[in-house]
Amino acid sequence: MSDLNQEEEEDDLALNENEIVRVIDLDDGEKDYNDSDENEEDNDEMDTDEAAAAAPTQDDSALTFSGHRDSSVICVRIHPANSEIAVTGGQDDRAFVWSTRDGSVILECTGHTDTVNSVGFSHDGAMVATADMKGLIKVWRVDTCTQVWSFEADEVEWIQWHQAAPVLLAGTRDGQVWMWKIPSGDLKTFVGYGPGATCGKFLPDGKHACVGYEDGAVKIWDLKSNQALHSISGHDGHKDSVYCLDHNSNGTLVLSGAGDMTAKVTNIATGKVVSTLTCQQSTDEDSVESVAFSKTHDYAVTGTLGGSLEIWDLPSKSVRHKCEHPHGIVKILCPPTGATFYTSCLDGNIRQYDSRNGQLLNTWQGHTAGILDFDISSDGSILVTASDDSSSKVFSLAPHPT
Repeated sequence: MSDLNQEEEEDDLALNENEIVRVIDLDDGEKDYNDSDENEEDNDEMDTDEAAAAAPTQDDSALTFSGHRDSSVICVRIHPANSEIAVTGGQDDRAFVWSTRDGSVILECTGHTDTVNSVGFSHDGAMVATADMKGLIKVWRVDTCTQVWSFEADEVEWIQWHQAAPVLLAGTRDGQVWMWKIPSGDLKTFVGYGPGATCGKFLPDGKHACVGYEDGAVKIWDLKSNQALHSISGHDGHKDSVYCLDHNSNGTLVLSGAGDMTAKVTNIATGKVVSTLTCQQSTDEDSVESVAFSKTHDYAVTGTLGGSLEIWDLPSKSVRHKCEHPHGIVKILCPPTGATFYTSCLDGNIRQYDSRNGQLLNTWQGHTAGILDFDISSDGSILVTASDDSSSKVFSLAPHPT
């Protein structure tokens, strides 16, 4: 071959950058080009809720707290008297009391060795309690940042402070319910019978508590006598684990939601179920994850893991409105004033609805994963979230400018 022909052939083989369509990296080993198809199939099978919490188009939050590093934030509560203070617990075995104004850490609650799954401030905000999944409960003074009490129980499902006294209630996976006076540690127990105590609340009279159990039972406990006044189970009770509870403002009714896709309204004084609300089921593994009484109307709101959001008219025991909600609902909160309510969702958004007509009023974006918990300040000025994306965000609830 002549030198001229060889040069022309080399010119033909030369790569022009403008003609490159794609660059493929070659592995040292063999490449199975069916992998791309398999990956596409895997992506198609991705959990819809995880896929739903994609990067938001905007971040509506006023502040992001990232103290829990690369771990999910499981729970959050706002100080009852000072909206500039919040507490969060996370999968990193830590809890933080921090400023909602600038994100600075006020107190790191140390000593936990498992996920901190429940937190809360005492009624006056003087103390903060943290509990982990192994059963260690700690109480700290907020002003001095010192630990004043601790207790090791079985695996703790939840804790709640009394609304008017330094008294702490806790439910455990073995079904025990414990009540302590803090910091003295004076103890009362409400004996379990096997199934876990999955949720619980002090009732408005301050003399009784309502507890939901893993077998579907709901019990009304007398705090003075340690006796169960009423046990709602069997034919009248839920057929699956009770996941959520709420009570109405005057303390006459309790609302429970369960894995059997029902919400039950029970008269606290008589222990009689007055309504069974059958919620819309979206998937085989659906459940009622959150329930709430409206504080201004005779309504109840139910939310399911499948994304069904329904407003119920209690006198007629019928669905008043079915609200459009794109993904699984984790929590519902009805503020003490106004006819609106809020939901947290597995798509990472907070939504506000009007309970009178079911209309979506506002949506707050910012998280890249599901919101596992949220709380609203007592003055209604802010909302603080706990998310699977390792962050907690502060959202202003001030009216949007028009």
